[in-house]
Amino acid sequence: MNLDGIGMTSRRTRERLINRLIDQGITNIDVINAFRQTPRHIFVDEALGHRAYEDTSLPIGYGQTISQPYIVAKMTELLLRDGVPQRVLEIGTGSGFQTTILAQLVPMVFSCERIKPLQDKARSRLRTLGLHNTHLKYSDGGFGWSEQAPFDAIIATCAPNDIPQELKAQLSENGGRLVIPVGGDNQQLVMVTKMGDELKTETFDSVVFVPLVRGLEKA
Repeated sequence: MNLDGIGMTSRRTRERLINRLIDQGITNIDVINAFRQTPRHIFVDEALGHRAYEDTSLPIGYGQTISQPYIVAKMTELLLRDGVPQRVLEIGTGSGFQTTILAQLVPMVFSCERIKPLQDKARSRLRTLGLHNTHLKYSDGGFGWSEQAPFDAIIATCAPNDIPQELKAQLSENGGRLVIPVGGDNQQLVMVTKMGDELKTETFDSVVFVPLVRGLEKA
């Protein structure tokens, strides 16, 4: 899927970001290609468009951010490390950027967002990009999406102090994996893999994400 035709952007600027991701250790060619084809500038306010291909998080309103590209790539690469999951749940749709990356890599993406205006904008962007394998729900993502469980993988774009039991319960018992930032002031990127009743936890980079907040927000 080629998404380059959406909007005006500098291919050279985007390639600089791709090269930086590779320099930082991103090796999955499918993840790299998904970034290469995704117009990040349409996921930020026009006033910040000139910064869209910097390797940094940017505000998207309502106290939320679009995550740093390297962290999005790292989390996505972890999600794909042991094979391509068929059904992925995303906690925190936000701008829809992570959703768009995932939708190019896995067959089906389910995504929860508690802030209605952000969800509405994300839905419009996904529609514009012609990504029809995404399903969005206006809900408290900390509770997951039990009606669609189990999931082969779950990815969270916001950090709880402790991993919600609901998310662990909604993982497939046959190698389901959860990639999530955990902690308050000092957050760590964690991956939990579920095999039957056993949960294996791995810890990776120090990260900074907005906190996971419970409850819905319409405006």
